[in-house]
Amino acid sequence: MENQETPKLEITSSRLFMSWLSSQNASLAFTTYQAGKLFLIGTNNDGSMSIFERTFNRSMGLSVAKGQLWLSSLYQIWRFQDFLEPGQLSDGYDALYVPVAGHTTGDIDIHDIHVKEENNPVFVATRFNCLATLGSKYSFEPVWRPHFIDRIAAEDRCHLNGMAVEDDQPRYVTCVAHSNIAEGWRDHRADGGLVIDVETNDIVSSGLSMPHSPRLYNGKLWILQAGTGEFGFINKESGQFEAVCFLPGFARGLSFIGDYAVIGLSKPRYNKTFNGLLLNERLDSEGAQAKCAVYVINLTTGDIEHMLDIEGVVEELYDVAVIPDVKRPKALGFKSDEIRFAVRPEAEN
Repeated sequence: MENQETPKLEITSSRLFMSWLSSQNASLAFTTYQAGKLFLIGTNNDGSMSIFERTFNRSMGLSVAKGQLWLSSLYQIWRFQDFLEPGQLSDGYDALYVPVAGHTTGDIDIHDIHVKEENNPVFVATRFNCLATLGSKYSFEPVWRPHFIDRIAAEDRCHLNGMAVEDDQPRYVTCVAHSNIAEGWRDHRADGGLVIDVETNDIVSSGLSMPHSPRLYNGKLWILQAGTGEFGFINKESGQFEAVCFLPGFARGLSFIGDYAVIGLSKPRYNKTFNGLLLNERLDSEGAQAKCAVYVINLTTGDIEHMLDIEGVVEELYDVAVIPDVKRPKALGFKSDEIRFAVRPEAEN
């Protein structure tokens, strides 16, 4: 039998993607749990693409703020700190993210993450159907669960996955179904999805297809309706989802900068999680193939203006984050000696 070669990774951009990214004075981070990678995309001095990747098993949720990058992995949550001062460079990179702290949560399937002002993360613990924070004594501390979930149990009952933040507090969450039985959400993927108000426990929108990545931005509650391949927002008066554009892939990961949304797309897996969704029907009717990519959407027109196509070993993404005011980021991992010598003491009083 011939040995099958592992598919190579190929990342290509649309013609104006790099010019757009440079014009925003920003860079991008995205994760793939399928390949276990964190990717950092920036701009080299000559305008070409800078690609930096590190290996973290089952990389998923991302949060970027105040010189930090937070990342969830298979059974841990990591805090990376930028060791560079503004204007400082390290081998041409203007941010050097060093993993300075890790907390072992166990495999609780962390999805979205938000880091609060006091530097304490709140995250979606999907396997336990709750929002949680880091525990001082045990693996994690639950802080909220949907009203229809009767107890904290490792059963992924409703597939709670996304979190939108307002005034530094979780305000809205998405889940795939109103279910209080183990793995019950899988029977309602096509139209069982909900958006729930964390403050009131009210269901503000229902009948959604695998909603992900709720975000509050410019006065609107944006979500990705992954099961139909649509990006849009929730009309807060009617509770209806209003589509802005169709996306040729399973959409997860949403970030904003200026007048643009940055969205991650995945190729659907052909198993029970992805089968029977309108996304597949739409792609078939258009004669299109699902993409693994990062798309940039103009919020004013709804046009897909720029894209980053990802081919080869990476077929699924989870989260996407814009890193403002950083043009070429780098991160350290644990597979080389580089991290041994990344030392920065606190300033003396």
